[in-house]
Amino acid sequence: MNNIELKAKQIEDEFAIFDDWMDRYNILIDKARNLEPLDPKYKTPQYLINGCQSQLWLYCENKDGRLFCKADGDAIITKGMAAIVLELVNGEPLQDIINYNFEVFDIIGLHSHLSPTRSNGLRSLIKQVKLYAEAYLLKNINDDKQR
Repeated sequence: MNNIELKAKQIEDEFAIFDDWMDRYNILIDKARNLEPLDPKYKTPQYLINGCQSQLWLYCENKDGRLFCKADGDAIITKGMAAIVLELVNGEPLQDIINYNFEVFDIIGLHSHLSPTRSNGLRSLIKQVKLYAEAYLLKNINDDKQR
C-alpha cells in the first residue's frame, strides 16, 4: 500500500464516522476552510478547471519527482473536494499519482451525493492533476536523458 492509499484510508475512516450527509458535507466545508491559500496570480483562465459548475483554479509544481498543488474555488463544496484531492496527492511521487484511481470518492459516497455538474467538475479536477503528474514525469525523463 503506497502513501496515497494510506491517506485515502484515513479519509474513508474520517467520513465513516458519520452516517448523515449533512455531517459529511461539514467535513468538506472544514477541509475547504483549511485549504492553503492560492496566490492570486494563479487565478487566471490558464489555471481554471474546465467542466466545473463553479470556478476552481489549480496550480501544481514538481519538486524532486513529487507533485505539490494548491487550489481555490468560489464554491465551498467544490473547494472541499479540491482539498481532498490535494490531501491525497501533495508530496507524492508522480507515478503513484498517475496510477491512483481516486476511488476514495466512490467509497465515501461523494459521487452519489453530487449534482452531475459537480461530479463532472471533480472528474475534471482529477484528470488535470493526473495530467500535471504525467507532464512533469515526462519532463523528468527527458531531462535525465539530456544529462
